[in-house]
Amino acid sequence: MTIWVLTLVLMASLAGLGLRQGAIRVAFSFVGILLGAVLAGPMGKLISPILGAVGLKNPLISRPIAVLLAFIIVSIIFKVIAFSVHQKVEVYFKYKAGDLRLSLYERLLHRLGLCMGLFNGAAYTILVCWIIYVLGYWTYQTATSDNDPPTLKIVNRLAKDLEVTGFHKVVRSIDPMPLNYYQTADVMGLLYNNPLLEARLSRYPAFLDLAEMPEIQALAADQTFSGMRQRREPIMSLLTYQPVEAIIKNPDLMKELMTTLKQDLADLRQFLETGKSKYDTEQILGRWQFDLNFTMIMLRRSKPNALPAEMTKVKRLLAATLTKSSFTATPKHKAILKNFPKVMTPNGPATAELTTVQGEWKGADTKYLLTMAGLSGDIAGSVENDRLTMTGAGLEMAFVRED
Repeated sequence: MTIWVLTLVLMASLAGLGLRQGAIRVAFSFVGILLGAVLAGPMGKLISPILGAVGLKNPLISRPIAVLLAFIIVSIIFKVIAFSVHQKVEVYFKYKAGDLRLSLYERLLHRLGLCMGLFNGAAYTILVCWIIYVLGYWTYQTATSDNDPPTLKIVNRLAKDLEVTGFHKVVRSIDPMPLNYYQTADVMGLLYNNPLLEARLSRYPAFLDLAEMPEIQALAADQTFSGMRQRREPIMSLLTYQPVEAIIKNPDLMKELMTTLKQDLADLRQFLETGKSKYDTEQILGRWQFDLNFTMIMLRRSKPNALPAEMTKVKRLLAATLTKSSFTATPKHKAILKNFPKVMTPNGPATAELTTVQGEWKGADTKYLLTMAGLSGDIAGSVENDRLTMTGAGLEMAFVRED
């Protein structure tokens, strides 16, 4: 209902404006609307960096605003041209054509302007509906109804009515926004409405490199933010939360985040919904937790003559130092051992002091070779049934995939 009311108001007001301004100005405005719609996308890409330079660094907001500004600039240019042409024609008929021709001209000008105003009304209706669609696609999926501000509720109501009337199909047919804009909204809406999916999100292989950044780690460990998510607080409260705002205002981090998202959005959504992704073929990718029991099995196999008392001592030592150890393998072939003893011997840790060891992995299928800084020699890695075993450089260790 609201869309039809909006359409009638725009059509009537633009028809009245056309009657007042005349056919010349309205015709130029119509051409400006059409060209503005065509050029808004390409020009928006040029305007986006300017918006970033003046402080609007969030690409999810700056992109639609840049497109809208491009449309406004083109429309203003044509309105200026229209005014100039209208003035020249009016001067001719007023001072050189005679009273009869002036009267006929003015009647034709205004009546034709009313008709052209209807075209402008239709064009502006589509434009306004596009704005509603672009904004509403995000806000409707993250609506909390009770806590949303009135303006957000109005946008959501308009967005819903836009879909009910089927007018969203018209908007989509001329929409300059890239597909990944809407795919990102789908993913964010899925996460917002299902807070428990964040645990699965943290295990998505493409995000493993990003997860090592201090800002992301700090946010992941923030209990206040976790509580806000569980309570499903309004999306604007989450976006304005200081740690989140710091990430949004970090252009380098946002660029890397958006680059990662653009490459894997469809796969990310599939992973969130099913737990399956295109990275499943590379078995080593992901986070792994230290497996004490299987590590002891490996040590007994490698030392069949070891006395039970000796193995018990080794187990206690491993339990005291490696319980919190983890291994991460990222798509960029980065290998990370966390909470790992600074000095490791074939008989177990030689010190209780823990550190993070980084290196790289290579290989395929289930067989890999790890090269870790600070460890002498390469380590052979093997994956079988969600268990990763490491042998070499004086190590016998096992890890299980993080749940």
